[in-house]
Amino acid sequence: MNIKALAFDTGGTVLDWHSGIRKAFALAGQRHGVERDWHAVTNDYRRASMAGIVGKLEPAFNMDDVHRTELDGVLSHHGLEMFTSQDRAQIHRAWYGLDAWPDFAGALRRLKRKFPVVSFTMLPLAMVMAISRRNDLEWDAVISCEMIGAYKPQPLAYEQAARWMNVAPGQILMVACHNFDLNAARACGYHTAFVRRPLEWGPAGPPDPHPHPDCTVVVDDFPALAQHLGA
Repeated sequence: MNIKALAFDTGGTVLDWHSGIRKAFALAGQRHGVERDWHAVTNDYRRASMAGIVGKLEPAFNMDDVHRTELDGVLSHHGLEMFTSQDRAQIHRAWYGLDAWPDFAGALRRLKRKFPVVSFTMLPLAMVMAISRRNDLEWDAVISCEMIGAYKPQPLAYEQAARWMNVAPGQILMVACHNFDLNAARACGYHTAFVRRPLEWGPAGPPDPHPHPDCTVVVDDFPALAQHLGA
């Protein structure tokens, strides 16, 4: 590989969305004295949100908007209509307070010494800025699909990201824990690295845990990725 830049999926690969959002649901439930399987509620919310944004072209909304609109349907489905507007705002805002996976920040610093590192994400720019500051993540750039107007796995997203980095697709390593993202990047000429995130969906485990055999690199964690790349 002649890698000149690393592009990181961010929502599940870098960020532990499940723990943060499950906690927000559980706190709202506690205020109302109700119990649910908060892991299941959280995963239903994530699935609905992803369905609302993946593959969209020139939408009049971003993923932040989808998180808010899909929340009402998930609460209704789980019999949680008693959650107030304040509860819903608190759950929605929890996306801005997510923690990064513990193995990421140190590995990112190592990798940044050798390569430009870019957050290439479906999350909106404002959210990535807030989360990066919270977790002390120093990117060389953030490329949000909302800036392109095409959401993964649309080829335009990967093609435009490469143009903005001024790097040939074959010189970019796309790093993610999701095959749909890596497969699309590889179809556009990127090299791909699958990093396992077994806890991304909580106790249920990820729906697509096994890397595609065409991935260039497969590792169990981010320190292993840094070591593999000589960082």
